[in-house]
Amino acid sequence: MNHILAKVKGPRKNPFFKLISDQTLFENINIDVVSCVEYSPDHNLDEDAWFKIAKFTQMPFCIDLLKNNFDSKDYDDLNKTQFGKISYLFSVQDENFYFQKITPSLFILKKTLTFGEIAKVEESDNRLVINSIPDAGYLRTSDTLIFRNLATISSMFPGIDQLYKEATKEEVEQFLGESFIELNNGYNLNSVSKPNRKRIALAMETLSTMSDDDKSNILYYIENYCINKLKFDKENSKFKISTDDELKLLLYGIEQRFYTTPFGKERRLANSVQALD
Repeated sequence: MNHILAKVKGPRKNPFFKLISDQTLFENINIDVVSCVEYSPDHNLDEDAWFKIAKFTQMPFCIDLLKNNFDSKDYDDLNKTQFGKISYLFSVQDENFYFQKITPSLFILKKTLTFGEIAKVEESDNRLVINSIPDAGYLRTSDTLIFRNLATISSMFPGIDQLYKEATKEEVEQFLGESFIELNNGYNLNSVSKPNRKRIALAMETLSTMSDDDKSNILYYIENYCINKLKFDKENSKFKISTDDELKLLLYGIEQRFYTTPFGKERRLANSVQALD
């Protein structure tokens, strides 16, 4: 049986309440888990693509709702006074759960003109707009969470934003102190942008898995692709970093985002990458 429930804001033992049974919020959902992309904070999704997190119930940010067997009898009906306190809706459809975050802009509290067989004015207080696609879905058979924007779902799954790792101040300072970096023109720790702090976290993980030879060779790989955009002191094996854009190119290079097409030999930068099995 299909059910629509709501999560209500505020401290309470059970924050979930029933809204409607025998109906669904989202229609024609047909998502192939195999084609979904393993979540990476620096990957830009295609328009029709989804991120996925496998073995979701084993993750520390999985909510109890998804870990336990669902029984609608365990939930009370939502009353009218709680309507404005809804933080998100979820629709139980064929054992899967589909979520939509609720923001103030989705509440319709104005008088509207409705067109059916005849036009009529309706007082449309206490209405919510339902999006055409959910913000997230939990597919029980494969124990997989799918979503498109981590920031959108972070309030629904507290702690999930740990996947969007940003380097700490100490880590940024450590990275800028690497032997292959020389800071110039006043560029320093405080100059590093938020996006680059995220890229630094990824780059530090990448460097930690490299051999000393690979670390040395990747500098020349970066220098080869950025010869007109980054200043490289070959004698001292140092990149001179003066701007945030220069640091971004260096970080892209560590992630091996530069490549040459086999046909046409065009040199390119991959805006996002996805590992192929």
